[in-house]
Amino acid sequence: MIFRLEGGTPRAGHLAMLNCASSCHAWACLRPAREHQNMDVLFKSTERRRRHRRKAAAQGAIVWKIVNLTGFKVLPLLALLKQLVVLLVSRQQVIEDPATAAITSTTSSGPHQRHSAIVSRLMRNPKTLLQKLLFSSSPNPIFSLWHHPPPPHSYTQIQTYVEVYMKWKKDPYYDSIDSIHKSLELKPIISLKNFFISSSSAPEDNYCIPISAVSKKGSDFGISIKVARFLRNYPSFFEEFEGPLYSLPWFRLTQKAIELDKEERMVYEEFRGDIIGRLKKLILMSGNRKMLPLKVIKGLRWYLGLPDEFFMDPLDYVGDRSFKIVDIEDGLKGLAISEEYGDRKGGKILSMMQKNAKSRGVYSGGADEAIAFPLYPSKGLRLKQKIKDWLDEFQRLPYVSPYDDFSCLNPDSDISEKRVVGLLHELLCLFVEHAAERKSLFCLRKYLGLPQKVHKAFERHPHMFYLSLKNKTCTAILKEAYHDELAIDPHPLAKVRKEYIALMKESVVMLRNKRMKSCGGFHRENICSEDLRSADDESSQLAEA
Repeated sequence: MIFRLEGGTPRAGHLAMLNCASSCHAWACLRPAREHQNMDVLFKSTERRRRHRRKAAAQGAIVWKIVNLTGFKVLPLLALLKQLVVLLVSRQQVIEDPATAAITSTTSSGPHQRHSAIVSRLMRNPKTLLQKLLFSSSPNPIFSLWHHPPPPHSYTQIQTYVEVYMKWKKDPYYDSIDSIHKSLELKPIISLKNFFISSSSAPEDNYCIPISAVSKKGSDFGISIKVARFLRNYPSFFEEFEGPLYSLPWFRLTQKAIELDKEERMVYEEFRGDIIGRLKKLILMSGNRKMLPLKVIKGLRWYLGLPDEFFMDPLDYVGDRSFKIVDIEDGLKGLAISEEYGDRKGGKILSMMQKNAKSRGVYSGGADEAIAFPLYPSKGLRLKQKIKDWLDEFQRLPYVSPYDDFSCLNPDSDISEKRVVGLLHELLCLFVEHAAERKSLFCLRKYLGLPQKVHKAFERHPHMFYLSLKNKTCTAILKEAYHDELAIDPHPLAKVRKEYIALMKESVVMLRNKRMKSCGGFHRENICSEDLRSADDESSQLAEA
């Protein structure tokens, strides 16, 4: 290639030649890539045609196998197919393809000529005709072995399930509530205190018992360490002294523990009706059964605030004819209710949500009324927009009371989920701390109509419930109870439990003082040396100033 430059310097001509050479080199590099792309398109189209031919050949082989298996001769079969095609063409149900469409467009408008043209076109190749009849994928096939019309229920609208995944967000406010998280630590202490009172033969001596009377019953009280060590960890409840024989250790209740026990028993007597009413509401959540096994009730005794005397004779403690003992499967006993109980208006029991909505004037007591749940978002918890939209629609759904019949609800519907959330809200309202270990609620799934994955309800509604992971367990907390104290009726035992927890904290101070007293000399030397060192530092700073 010769470049001819006029009126230019040799240097300019040299640069022009270099630029042209570089452009030629770039075109030479791009040309193989373009050819490669064209080859890919050609290869793909060729492969597509080959697959279509193989599919047609396989279908044709199946057609002739069917013909051979039927035992019919080809000519009578073709005559039968010809009559069938004529009949279907007359009813305008022939298989539509580009070839037949072209024939119908070129022929005259007469129906007889159009039908004869289509039939002659199809009958030229009987193999193609059978293939179209058997393997038609048109919306109105003649008869197909593989095509079935969709069932009628497929045309109905189905509401899709919104997968709500919300990341767990820690909230220090709920993790620092002592009445909830110290409650699990207080439970075995109260059990031991009740055992001291019931088994002691010396109430005048602060209910003292030897360690041998309780040393082998740690599992009954939920204690995983030695009972003697456990008692020594709480000197504000249990006082150790030397026994009358063989210098064996004995324990007795402290005076503060005895005073709190008397206050607790007064609450049980004064608010017996309130405690029994909460138990009745729990049983009425079981729907038409109106029954719960005593084993399940015993597992929730700590949250319901039931005394030990209740399980000795439930009917005698209740003293109400609305309760009765029934036999259930596996030889278990159940506690059932023979008549309805609760706040009645027209025979209807109102939940805590319905009471609050009625007091605000947003609920009239009618059926299928929407009641929005109170939401208390934690700080830093943000929801995606699609989850916010779903939550707004969820709040507008009709509220289903946990005391109403739920047998007619679809378990996969959003209304059923709102019923489950409302039931969990009402259940936590009945408990002492308005909180409970999540695993302790699993025993209610069978009897309260809860789904198998009921724990997902707590995760899908973080504005209503908080899941605390303290104490190596998962505790479900009702947020409304700790934001609006007037919205939920407090449990009668809540105040006494807080006083027990305050007494339990005194044990930590007593043990610390005991350790300080046992090694007092060493601590005094360290304190004196630290005081002298700080005094020297202050004097040196003053001298520099």
